[in-house]
Amino acid sequence: MCMKRTLIVLCMALCVSVGVQAQIQKQKTVRSEVKVTGAGAENYAEIKFDTLRVNLGKFPSSSPVRKCKYTFTNVGSAPLIINQAIASCGCTVPNYSKQPIKPGESGVIDVTYDGTDKIAGHFLKTITIRSNARNEVVRLTLEGTMTE
Repeated sequence: MCMKRTLIVLCMALCVSVGVQAQIQKQKTVRSEVKVTGAGAENYAEIKFDTLRVNLGKFPSSSPVRKCKYTFTNVGSAPLIINQAIASCGCTVPNYSKQPIKPGESGVIDVTYDGTDKIAGHFLKTITIRSNARNEVVRLTLEGTMTE
C-alpha cells in the first residue's frame, strides 16, 4: 500500500513537472515571436535640428521684433509630421509647414519674437515641438537681451 502511494505521488509529480516545462517552453516561443515581429518595424521618422539654441544677441527696445529659423532634417525612413509647435510665451510665435517632410528632406520652423511693451533685459524662451518622430518631443531655446 505504501509503495502504491509513493508510485502515485511520483507519477503526479512527473505530470506537474512536464506541464510546467511545457508552459515555460510556450512562453519562450511567444517571446521570440514578438522579438522577430518587433525587429521588422524599422519604418520611423526622426527629426534632427541643425541647432537647438538660437541667441539673438543684444538689440534695442526701439526695434523689438526679431526673427530666426530652426532648420531640421528628417533622418528617419518615414514621412515626418510636425503636430505642434508651442512657445512658452505669447511674445514668441513659431510657424511651420503642416505638410509631411519626406525622409532625407529638410524643413524650417520660423520663429518671431516680439518684445513690444516688454521690460528690457535678458530673456529665455522655449519652443516645444511635437511630431510623429521617434524623438516625439524636442525643445528649442531662444534667448537674447533687449536693451533700452
